[in-house]
Amino acid sequence: MEQIPFDKRTGTIWYNGEFVDWQDAKVHVLNHGLHYGSCVFEGERIYSGKIFKSLQHSQRLHQSAQMMDFIIPYSVEQLVIAKDQLVVKQNIIDGYMRAFAWRGSEKMAISAQHNSIHVAIACWTWPPYYSAEAREKGLKLKFARYRRPAPDSAPVAAKASGLYMICTISKHEAERDGYNDALMLDYRGYLAEATGANLFLVAKNGDLHTPLADCFLNGITRQTVIELAKKRGINVVEKHILPQELSNYCDAFLTGSAAEITRINSITEDYVFAKTSKLTLDLMQDYSNLVRGL
Repeated sequence: MEQIPFDKRTGTIWYNGEFVDWQDAKVHVLNHGLHYGSCVFEGERIYSGKIFKSLQHSQRLHQSAQMMDFIIPYSVEQLVIAKDQLVVKQNIIDGYMRAFAWRGSEKMAISAQHNSIHVAIACWTWPPYYSAEAREKGLKLKFARYRRPAPDSAPVAAKASGLYMICTISKHEAERDGYNDALMLDYRGYLAEATGANLFLVAKNGDLHTPLADCFLNGITRQTVIELAKKRGINVVEKHILPQELSNYCDAFLTGSAAEITRINSITEDYVFAKTSKLTLDLMQDYSNLVRGL
């Protein structure tokens, strides 16, 4: 089915404190967010008409803005209320939500300390990020040529648009080469994350390992999965992991608001996870139950 371009859709968007027609939610081409990457955002899932962890996402949006040196002119509570109202207006049962903030157009230069801050929220019906076939078979990953930057070179804990530039390039290259996604290393050469999701690895002794999130986003879904695993008594280890250590693991999966929990089949041709582990299946079920309030 052909997807309707986002600028051609109809509905309602929350824009700077008001609900406006989808087609009227526009910005000028000379805005600082577009030209200098001064934009922060959140991707959130809607299940059965409810936004999963809406408060935490709104809190992180504020934190990301502060790291980008601006303040969002709407409180966390105001954003949570606006998101709930928008879900109702859009009549979304299962879908996706994007809340974001950016610097405006008053000054077009590196320094834009007095530019206005704009905020918008949109949501739409959205199927699973990966196809049913890809989820059933497991994802095929290759290594990305770009690495996640060091904490002293970028605001790595912010969910900011500029940090995703290398992710888009890496995912495009992976797809052209016949893979589903790319696995990024960090600036030291340790495993980091995929282009938009965190990485988990199932050790042969039954432990669950995940790269230490010290230079990339500590995802809300990542934190949720760690909590679910600990409730099951699974030993969760956050650590630095070298690529060659992948042979020590029997299964792997990605986590994220979009990806949810999606299993990895292989990372290049060198590391193949032939069978889905019970641990992975259990966590998939636990996560599905949690987000749907079961």
